[in-house]
Parts: sequence; structure tokens; C-alpha cells
Amino acid sequence: MSGKMSEITMKEISAKVREAGVVGAGGAGFPTHVKLSAQAETVIVNAAECEPLLKTDQQLAALYPEVLVKGLTLAMEATGASKGMVALKAKYKDTVAALEPWIKKRSNLELAIMPDIYPAGDEVITIWLTTGRRVPPGGIPLNIGVVVNNVQTLINVARAVEGIPVTTRTLTVTGAVKNPITVTVPIGTSIRDVFQLAGGVSKELAYINGGPMMGTLITDLSASVTKTTGGLIALPKDHMLIQRKQMTVDNILRIAKTVCEQCNFCTELCPRHMIGHELSPHKLIRAVNYKSIGDPLLITSALTCSECGVCEAYACPVGISPLRVNVALKAELRAQGIKYQGELGKEDPMAKHRLIPSSRLMDRLRLRPWYKEAPLSLEVYEPDEVNLKLQQHIGAPAVPVVKVGDVVRSGQLIGEIPAGALGAKVHASIDGTVTQITPQAITIRKGGAAK
Repeated sequence: MSGKMSEITMKEISAKVREAGVVGAGGAGFPTHVKLSAQAETVIVNAAECEPLLKTDQQLAALYPEVLVKGLTLAMEATGASKGMVALKAKYKDTVAALEPWIKKRSNLELAIMPDIYPAGDEVITIWLTTGRRVPPGGIPLNIGVVVNNVQTLINVARAVEGIPVTTRTLTVTGAVKNPITVTVPIGTSIRDVFQLAGGVSKELAYINGGPMMGTLITDLSASVTKTTGGLIALPKDHMLIQRKQMTVDNILRIAKTVCEQCNFCTELCPRHMIGHELSPHKLIRAVNYKSIGDPLLITSALTCSECGVCEAYACPVGISPLRVNVALKAELRAQGIKYQGELGKEDPMAKHRLIPSSRLMDRLRLRPWYKEAPLSLEVYEPDEVNLKLQQHIGAPAVPVVKVGDVVRSGQLIGEIPAGALGAKVHASIDGTVTQITPQAITIRKGGAAK
């Protein structure tokens, strides 16, 4: 194939992914067509799924290995990458067995088996464990020639090239529910409806959107599933994770001033610190508590925190949350337009010996009673109504291209990327009528014209 033809093909892949509204399904929702417009040496499929209880990626990869590998090879072609890797844990035996025949068909693909540790799913740690390369603090994987995509993202890439837009989300519903399950629902389905598929909701329970470590408390069950909803977890209201997520930053700082003994455990077990980033949670706690202005890089290093939660959930012996302090610092620094400018330091020689075994983390978080199978259902749930957010991604909200009363079909474009902006398109996820449009969302209800 000529260089010119390759360039056209690369552009076509990115264009089709843009048209389909594909975003990063495993993170903050960065528009995938932008990633695929860059040049890289290696494309990694992040199939680690290291958050306790979640099972979506491993099950999708086992069920659709051919589609996943197709998405990987398309991403490689789009970025010009010469190597592709599927990074996953050895304990996902069914997934490994399903993928191996497809990986062996191509000499430039490989399975990268990782230990069962947390946070293997952090893309920076995934890259380090599989390639030995280290992403610089404040940098991105492309800085070292790598692109990382989640399993569901690359399945969506493969479908996008076939002209299929992103209209559904597969996610695990688990925890203290009657019937843990992994389901596929139209984007915009209410969270309450999704929990009904697992047995319903209860006044005795609280709910988390995402994983137990990095997920956030759900305050409104009528909120809708988006392209980035990674999982839904129910836990008793008095569970330690729920209590911790309900604490205010003021309370955390008050506890830190009283009991922080500067033991350094949070820093010694911080995954980013271990691979050479300056981030030192114990120093940030000290600086915030005592208004130390010292080295300005110390404060701005909070911007490199991945929010994995190791410091608060595993390392600290006295219940402080450096994570929440970092989140508050990051918000303030970003509001001021401040960026981190530090350099990559030396890797801790004990780094790989300080990684946290998932089983030990499970026990520390007291999640063992809810570690159950959540089998993948092949049926797609059909709600009567969906509420599709116009911003399910990093960048500018999509602009509505429909009006109230319009009858739409599933897959029809309803939200366009603003001219010249970073963004992602939004498509109708059910057949129905547009009943409401706000600056935040478009509501579609099954049936004919609006009454």
C-alpha cells in the first residue's frame, strides 16, 4: 500500500470514529477520534479492569474477541503504530483463552499479562507494567509514543468503521443488589432503571457510580447513564466506603491536622510517586495544613494525581484522605490556569514490590461479601424514555440539531460538535419523539409525536 493510500485510510478511520461519537469508555471520555489522529508507536488495550467488583471489560473481551482485535488493528492503522498489545490479568482465564487465537494471527500483536494488582487499570501504570516506559508527570502517553484505549472503546471503534454510532453502554451492576449482572442499556437510561434490572433499590443502601475506589456517590437515581458510566455499585449506607465518600474536605483537613503523623506511607505506596513522579501526598497534607508555600512545584504536583485512592483507602493508618485534598488543590490550580512543570525522577527500586494485591485491597475495603459473579446479559434493555446529556466527554457540549416534537430513530444524530471545538457527537439511543431540550440534555420518549 502506498504512503498516500495509508494516509487516506488513517484519516478515514478517524473520521468514521468522529461520526460515531466514540469517546474513551474507561475514563473521562476523551474524544477517541482525536487520539486516533495522532501518530504513535504502540497501541495498548487496557483490559486490566482493576477496580474491585467490576467485570465489564473482561466479559466483553471474552465474548467479542474478534471485534476487539479488529478495533485494535484499526487504531494501529490510524495512528501508524507498529505494535499492539492487550494488557490484562492472568486471572481472566476465559478472556485470555478467547483472545489468544486472534492475537496469534498477527505477528505485531501480543497479550501482555499483568499481575493482579491495583491500580493496574491506571493507563500510566499499565504502560509501565507492559512496556517499561514511564509517562512524564503532567504528560500523556503520546509523549512516549503510546496510545491507550479501553476494551469498550475499541469495540466501539470497530463498530464505528461499520457505520454504527455509540448508542449503548455495557456496565456491571453489583454490590448489595439481589441479582448482580452486567447489562447493556441505551445511553440516557436512568440509573434507577438500571438498578431495577439487578433487583431494585432500597432505602438502606447508598449507590456509587463507577468503581469502589474511584467512583462517586450517586445523589440522584434519576440521573442517566452516559458513554463513560463504568459501573453501578450498591452498598449499605453505613459501609466505610460510603462514609468516606460523604466526608467534606473541611472535615478531612481537620482530621489531618489532628492525627497526621507524617509516616510517609501514602507517598511510599503512591503508584505515581513510585515510578518517578514528584507527587508526595504526605508533603501536600503538610503544606496545606500549615500553609507552607515552600517549593511551588510541591503544590502543583497535585495536578499529577490519578485519584486512584490508594493513599486514602489503603495506605493511611489513621483515616486521612490525601486524595480529596489533591482533588481540591487540582480544582483550584486549574481555575487559575496553573500547570505542572516538573521532571520525571528516578523509579523507586522497590516499586514492583509495593504494588497492592487486589485480594488484599478487597479485604481492606470490606467488599468480600459482595464479590460475586455478575454474568453478562445478551439482551439490550429498552426503556420508555432516555435523557441524553450533551456533554458526556471532555470538551465542549454537543449542540442540538433536533427540536421538540421531532421523531427520531436510534442512531440518528441529535447533537453536533461545535465548530472548531473539542467534542463528541451524540446520537439518539431509542426510537421515539424528542420531548424536551435543555442546555444540558435532550429527552426522547418512545412513541409518535409529542402530546
